[in-house]
This record gives sequence, structure tokens and C-alpha cells, in this order.
Amino acid sequence: MENILNSSYLQGNLGFIALVLFTIFASIVGYYLSKRYLVKIIHKLIIRTKSQWDDFIIESGFFEQFAYIIPPLIILYLSRFYPDDISTTISQIVAFWIAIVIIKSIDKLLSAVLEIYNSLDISKDKPIKGYIQLAKLFVYIVGFIIAASLLVGISPLGVLSGVGAFTAVLMFIFKDTLLSLIASIQIVANDLFKVGDWIEAPNFGADGEVVDIALHSVKVQNWDKTIVTIPTHKFMESSFKNWRGMEKSGGRRIKRSLFIDLNSVKFCTPELLEKLNEIELIKDYLQDKQKVVDTTDEITLNRRKLTNIGTFREYVKRYLESNPNIDSKNFTFIVRQLQPTSKGVPLEVYAFSNKNKWAEYEAVQSDIFDHLLVALKEFDLKLYQEPSGEFGTPN
Repeated sequence: MENILNSSYLQGNLGFIALVLFTIFASIVGYYLSKRYLVKIIHKLIIRTKSQWDDFIIESGFFEQFAYIIPPLIILYLSRFYPDDISTTISQIVAFWIAIVIIKSIDKLLSAVLEIYNSLDISKDKPIKGYIQLAKLFVYIVGFIIAASLLVGISPLGVLSGVGAFTAVLMFIFKDTLLSLIASIQIVANDLFKVGDWIEAPNFGADGEVVDIALHSVKVQNWDKTIVTIPTHKFMESSFKNWRGMEKSGGRRIKRSLFIDLNSVKFCTPELLEKLNEIELIKDYLQDKQKVVDTTDEITLNRRKLTNIGTFREYVKRYLESNPNIDSKNFTFIVRQLQPTSKGVPLEVYAFSNKNKWAEYEAVQSDIFDHLLVALKEFDLKLYQEPSGEFGTPN
């Protein structure tokens, strides 16, 4: 073959055209055979293995991408039979082509590495997507510098050394990238949040689950199914709330107040006490209290008397303690009276439900306050309502 290609016949235009056509044909055939047979053979061999990590390399398209290196290698081999000036030009173009193929192949390989890592349990706590993106960015920057130097015939070291003069410009261009990189490291190192966490960042309109953590941005799916994209470095500039602690604790806080109308607060009358004694939850409490207080109908501050709001507070406490959905032993549990306001006396329930799923939690909370709103009437208490006023006496 070399004797034929080196013959004087190729010195003419017809021979040159024939060599060009042969080069094109050989490169196309080489690519077709590698894509059609070689890649498929490699895929079949990998699929037969027991390990799963190599399957991610197939799915990434690494081998299909790397198959593009066959045509430039064929062209590079045949370029030595061209005239010197043409051969040099072709070699530079082919070198650029090979560099681009390698860059894109490394990109596919890094994507496969990310998928392999995401299949591990540790990926939920330590995401590396941001680092993989940074590695890709580095590969593309350095790769294109090298590819460009090969295309123009300049040493890559010379081009890379010249980049130092543009460091300030590069720092300005990639300012957000550098800030995001530092933020990503802090997020992972300090375990601030991870994919699947419920975070709340009011400054960005985010209140939902983290679905993606990348180098430049974090995606949060709000509970209304909208997606909020937040620059990663912004999490280091403003505060946010992570609800992971609540979810891991097994309890969720209930903090809600009933605003009692001040006009309905009074000492308990004998008639009211007689009615309240029929309530099993506070029956023993009332019997113990009645031994130390004066239950006469006379209203005087010189005698100890029970108040309807104090008795109701004890009832709320016992009612919540008996509720199977409230954990009063392992979490803070308080039923307290807050400072009176222009809207009445706030009676606050501070407790934790053992149901921390949103729908279940809201159902528990609603059931509790449905009951308490009705129970108020049994204690001759009224809820403050604005505008106040009654248009009739309820039955």
C-alpha cells in the first residue's frame, strides 16, 4: 500500500483527489464499524458483568462519544502521504478534533461518575454534583486552551502560562462560580441541608423540599409544586430554616392560642362547679381543690375561689395528656396564660404532636381546637370575636 501511495502517480491532481476520497471513505467506514460493532461488543461485555457501576458508563454514552476518535486517527495516519504543507495543516486540525472528542468523552465519564455516586446511600448526605460540575468546567477550560494551541501550532504550556496575565479578568468572570464553590463546600461540610430536606427561605419565596443541589444553584420544590431556583452562594448571605430536626425528632410543635373574652372570666359559682364535676377528666382535680377553697356564692377577694379560666386551663392540660396524638413526656408540654391584650386573654397550647407529616399534623391540631372551642362554653367562657357583639343567645 505504501509503495502505491508513494508512487509518482499521486503527484498529479487525479491521484491527490483519489487520496482525499480514500481518506474520507476510510474514516467513514472506520467510524461505522466502531459504532456498529465495537461499541456494541463492549456494551454486551459490560452488561454481562455483575457490577452495576459500569452500566452507568453505558447509559452516559461514553463509548458512543469516544467512537468519534476513530475517524481523526485514520485521517492522521493517512495525512503523512499528503504533501508536507497540507499534511501539517491536516495534523493540526485533526489534533484539535481529537482534543474536542477527549474533552466531551471526559464530560460523559464524569456524568457517569456522578450517577454511580448518586446510587450510593452516602450521596443523600454528601452530594457531589457541584464538584463534578466544577471538574467539568476545569476540563473544558483547560481542554479548549490545549485544543486551540494544537490548532494554531503553539505549545500548550505557552498558552497556559499566558493565562496568568488574565487572572484578574478570569476572577471577575467566574466570580459567582468561585463563590458558589465555597458555598457548596460549606453546605456539605456543615451539613446545612441535603436533597430531600424541607427548607424555608422567605427571602427567596422558598418553602418546600430540596430537589437538586448543583454548583451554581439549588432547586426547591414548594408545596404548591412550583420550583424556586436559588443561587448557591446566596445561602451564605441570608438565613434559612431547615425542618430536618423536626422530622427526625418524631414530633411537630403545636403553638396556638385561644383568645378568651375578658368579660367571660369569673369565679366559679356552685352551679358551675356542680356541672363541671360531671367531667371525668377534672373530677378529681375539682374535688381536691374544693377541700381548700370556699365555694360559697359570695364573691370576695378574702376567700380562695376557683376561676373558670383556671379550671379550663387544667382541663385543656389533662385533655391533651390523654390525647394519643400528643407526646407530653418526651417533648415540652405547656398550657399557659399569656399577657392580656386588647383582644382578650390568650390561652396558649404549646405541645408536640407525634404526627409530623403535614396532613396528619394539621388534622390532629384541628381536632384538638375543634374540641376546645366547643368546650369553652361548658366553662361559661367565650372566645373573643371582632367586631364583638351578640345578636342572640346561643342554645
